[in-house]
Amino acid sequence: MFDLFALSSLIIFVLVFVFVAFIFTFIPVGLWISALAAGVRVGIMTLVGMRLRRVVPIRIVGPLIKAEKAGIQPGVNKLEAHYLAGGNVDRVIDALIAAERANIPLPFERAAAIDLAGRNVLEAVQMSVNPKVIETPSIAAVAKDGIEVKVKARVTVRANIERLVGGAGEETIIARVGEGIVTTVGSAVSHKAVLENPDLISHTVLEKGLDAGTAYEILSIDIADVDVGRNIGATLQTDQAEADKEIAQAKAEERRAMAVAREQEMKAAVQEMRAKVVEAEAEVPKALAQALREGKLGVMDYFNMKNIVADTEMRESISKGSSNDKTKDLTKKS
Repeated sequence: MFDLFALSSLIIFVLVFVFVAFIFTFIPVGLWISALAAGVRVGIMTLVGMRLRRVVPIRIVGPLIKAEKAGIQPGVNKLEAHYLAGGNVDRVIDALIAAERANIPLPFERAAAIDLAGRNVLEAVQMSVNPKVIETPSIAAVAKDGIEVKVKARVTVRANIERLVGGAGEETIIARVGEGIVTTVGSAVSHKAVLENPDLISHTVLEKGLDAGTAYEILSIDIADVDVGRNIGATLQTDQAEADKEIAQAKAEERRAMAVAREQEMKAAVQEMRAKVVEAEAEVPKALAQALREGKLGVMDYFNMKNIVADTEMRESISKGSSNDKTKDLTKKS
């Protein structure tokens, strides 16, 4: 009987212990006590509801205590809604505290929207107090005299809380400053003017309002370094002359090829004519024989024709000989 009573007492004790452990695990009593000690009123059922909604209570109560101590009252429901939306509640509260200390107007809704947009709202508030310096890469521009100028600039920016949601980032600032530098250097008559007055670049670029539509406000643009680069104008002229030379050579080669083709055509035509002459000369004896047989040409006519041909050949040989003798006499006299 005693063993049965002891066993029942042990079972009841274990069940009570398990129940109490479950209650203290599911219901964050310790967190509720901490909030109560800090002067933050959070109902025990509110904490239980957070458990049911799969919200980690410490992620809400901790920032809530911090906000209450700083004099900010965002409300439990707003913090919980921001947490369920995937936001960083602790960072938003830190940003609100920093903005309140720096006298920067920043409502909770705007801070939550900035955080949900993927931007670091605490870093934005800190940048509003302590501006950031963005250094541009070396930007090459060409003045009107054809000389390349390489410029590096430092852009001091401050975060614009009003335009953080939907505003462009640092890459846009760097691109716009580079565009302004290229435009300013390109409008300079000589690169010497840029070297003498580098502040002309910063003044001209600042007047363009490059921070429009961005999440930052440009405070100043300082020229860090100015170097002289290549003579782009001379390089372009050299390249143009080389291109013109290649074009002229190509056209000359084209004309030479056409002349060679015409010469080949002339030679082919001459050879064709010679072949026809030879063919015609081969027909002459046949024609003479045919004329003799038919009586159209007499024997005496034939011999007279031969004498004429022989006389013509003799005259041609005499004329060639006399011209050669004259050439020899001229050579001897010279």
